[in-house]
Amino acid sequence: MILADENVHGFIIKTLKEAGFEVITVKELAIGCKDQIVIQLALQYNYILLTEDKDFGEWIFAHHAKGLSVLFLRYSFHEFSEIAHTLTHLLKSQTFERPFFTTITTKKIRIRKL
Repeated sequence: MILADENVHGFIIKTLKEAGFEVITVKELAIGCKDQIVIQLALQYNYILLTEDKDFGEWIFAHHAKGLSVLFLRYSFHEFSEIAHTLTHLLKSQTFERPFFTTITTKKIRIRKL
C-alpha cells in the first residue's frame, strides 16, 4: 500500500488508484501532522511513502530513519500528468526490495537500496 503525503497532487493519487494501486493519504489519516508522524505511520503499516517533500531524504540520509521506503517525486507543475504516468509505469514494471529511496522525474528514475 502507498501512503501519499499531503503535498502529492490529487491527479497522481487518482491515477494510481485507477491503475489498481491501494493508496491512502496523510490527509485521511492525520492531516497537518509532522514528518515524524508520517514516518511512524509508514513504518507501522508497512506503507511506501509517496512524497514531493525533500525533507524525507534528509530523514533517511542524515537522520538515518530505518526501514522507510520512499518514492520522491520531482517535477514542474505542468508535468503532473506525465509524472503520474511515469510513476504508474514504474510501479507496474519494477519490483522493489525494501527499504529504498527512489527519486522520480519525468526524465530519470534513481532507485537507491538502503
